[in-house]
Amino acid sequence: MVGANTFERYRKITGKERIMGRIGDVVLIYFRDKPTFFARIESIEPDIKKDWFIVKFLILAIPLRTVIWILREEYINGVPFTMEGNSVRIEAVNPLPAELDSEDKKKRARQKESAHQGGKVIPFGKPKKGDRKVT
Repeated sequence: MVGANTFERYRKITGKERIMGRIGDVVLIYFRDKPTFFARIESIEPDIKKDWFIVKFLILAIPLRTVIWILREEYINGVPFTMEGNSVRIEAVNPLPAELDSEDKKKRARQKESAHQGGKVIPFGKPKKGDRKVT
């Protein structure tokens, strides 16, 4: 984890409140300018070199794998960089608002509407002797 001193140094240098990536954040990794895979940030620790960080990612693919990259803070914040001559970029993934996942809500609303339009009640149990048959 990044310590308080690291954040204080970051704030003094950049004037920003925090590093983009936090432990547990999901990011999208671009390789050669194409979205390639999602990953979760597992840890961020200061490296021996000034202004560099050891970032551990859990790649969200099958099979699950972890990778460790040594990155500058601006690379964590989305500035493109290269690895072995290939362009790489890290982009934060913002969670979707609940209302955007509305396919299920629409389906449930349609079911409620059809239920309110008068449907036939079907009993689950067998009728007992002496009960009237509902038609």
